[in-house]
Amino acid sequence: MASGFRDWPWPAQALIYICLFVVIVLAGLYVPGSPVASVRADLEAAQAQLKPLQTEVAGLRVYKQRRAELQSEMDALQKQLATLQTIVPEEKQTDQFILMVQSAAMSSGVSIRRVTSKPIATRPYYFEMPFEIQVDGPYYSVLDFFSRLGRLSRIINVGDLKLTSFSSMGSQFHTAPGTSVTGTITITTFFTTAADDAAASASAGPAKK
Repeated sequence: MASGFRDWPWPAQALIYICLFVVIVLAGLYVPGSPVASVRADLEAAQAQLKPLQTEVAGLRVYKQRRAELQSEMDALQKQLATLQTIVPEEKQTDQFILMVQSAAMSSGVSIRRVTSKPIATRPYYFEMPFEIQVDGPYYSVLDFFSRLGRLSRIINVGDLKLTSFSSMGSQFHTAPGTSVTGTITITTFFTTAADDAAASASAGPAKK
């Protein structure tokens, strides 16, 4: 006598239900045209597109780290450039330079009697701006003046020293006590930007000679 499905033992019913579930899932995954198969195909396509994008992102991370390093290097170079522009400015800044030299002389107890601008000399990457100055003062004060010139923010070369012993007789200036030497020296500073008057001075200098 045949019995109904409901009369079967519950383990057998559970096994039948599991088999039906597996068949339905497999049919949904592999039967062409099924919604599950379509979603599965879209997922595989998306994963295939994701792999090259992940590779590209990994490469861009390297550039991101490199950008931070380059920015740090650029900041350091900008600081160096600012320092160099102080030492060798782009413009002549003649007034500021003369004031710096005068301040160094006053701090040393040296008197500057005359400042004469000399022709600017053109070099491949910069310009030389020399001045002839007449100074007098105590011997060690003059030495201190030279030392202070070397510590100024701009580069200064000192040359053509012509110092002699000082005699107050016949002097037209009021001198400080202890003044023992007088004479002329040439101080040269530098700048980098070619100005029209600088080029004119450089070319007119040899012509006058």
